[in-house]
Amino acid sequence: MRRHRALDAHPIGQNSRLRSAACVVVLLLSGTSWACGRTPTESPEPGLASADSLVALWVDEGRIPGAVLLVARDGEVRHRAAYGLASAAESLQMTTSTVFDLASVTKVMATTFALMVLSDDGQVDVEAPVSRYLSDFRGDGREDITLRHLLTHRAGLPQWVPTYYHASDRDEAYDYIRSLPLLWPVGEERHYSDLGFMLLGRVVEEVSGQSLDAFVRAHIYAPLGLDEIRFRPPGEGGARADTATGVAPVVARTSRGNPFEQRMVHDPDFGYRIAGDPFVWSEWRTDWLNGEVNDGNAFHAFAGVAGHAGLFSTADDLNVLLHVMLNGGEHAGVRLISPETVAAFLEPTGDRQALGWQLPGYGPVGSFGHTGFTGTLVLGVPAEGLALVLLTNRQNFGVDDETQYPDVGPLQRAVTAAVTGID
Repeated sequence: MRRHRALDAHPIGQNSRLRSAACVVVLLLSGTSWACGRTPTESPEPGLASADSLVALWVDEGRIPGAVLLVARDGEVRHRAAYGLASAAESLQMTTSTVFDLASVTKVMATTFALMVLSDDGQVDVEAPVSRYLSDFRGDGREDITLRHLLTHRAGLPQWVPTYYHASDRDEAYDYIRSLPLLWPVGEERHYSDLGFMLLGRVVEEVSGQSLDAFVRAHIYAPLGLDEIRFRPPGEGGARADTATGVAPVVARTSRGNPFEQRMVHDPDFGYRIAGDPFVWSEWRTDWLNGEVNDGNAFHAFAGVAGHAGLFSTADDLNVLLHVMLNGGEHAGVRLISPETVAAFLEPTGDRQALGWQLPGYGPVGSFGHTGFTGTLVLGVPAEGLALVLLTNRQNFGVDDETQYPDVGPLQRAVTAAVTGID
């Protein structure tokens, strides 16, 4: 098993790690895999018990600091549990109400949802060119790019660039993205791109006349009664304290600075080639990121609110949004989107991609969802009325000697297989 070192001057307390491990062992010997310090939802289904044991084992083995797992069927929560630590250096206990940096899950739970609402209201047409909504997005083939191309990662845009080398705010970032040459023919190949969702976030803002965070709050989260899901959460690194209670929620820490992203810029053999001198910009963060968006582009160029990253949430709020999708656009008597629009956005377009939503091959037929770089997963299975949310803070142990974070893909697939009963 690969061990990950924390980029912190104070190593993780060995005693707390041993206490955590011992607690899980005792519980396993007593016939359950429930983690310490929590009251799990009853899990009579064998698959849920297996999924619970899998997550507990990953934490016990020190592969990830902590996690929250929530499973619901037909809108009813069947399993809700927290494991390990929200902050390893501080030995801060994970709870089921811990708030996580969702990374690219933002693409579906904010930007794609916003576009579904606007599409349902007739304010946007996914088949229309981007230039209909961003009038200066033209030239060198850009006028051929539609919203559908952006939603399916087939616009030919670069997959990633450090916009903060060229921009200090959202307008400068847009101007820079608009200046970049297309790397592939429009509509022909899928190349997953953060830049496409940065543009989609701007489309939402231009059409609605509101900032992206204000739009999703007013038209999606507030009508559903969701209080914890938001950009720029309260607390350290966030925008404000909770006005109702004066108490900031616990936020799962991510990494100390952005060592992975920094290597993306500085090491041409790491898989990314960046034009220009990597040393002309040096505003890299060095502190632990707590309530501050991990993604460098979202933080430095978009002030924490971007179409590709920046959203924070609890597992419970994400479960509600998954139920909206599974229930034809409605939750608890509140209709956000028509069933026809939900179906249109979940229609396969090839390469396991729908409009915004990914269609993972490791789930049952019809499954949809998305993952995030910080270690997050949301998954819906319409045939089973199943919503699965698995949130981890995989970055909080730091990177290994190859500047990599723990790969939680095997855990995500194993938990999905356990809950759905597929091999």
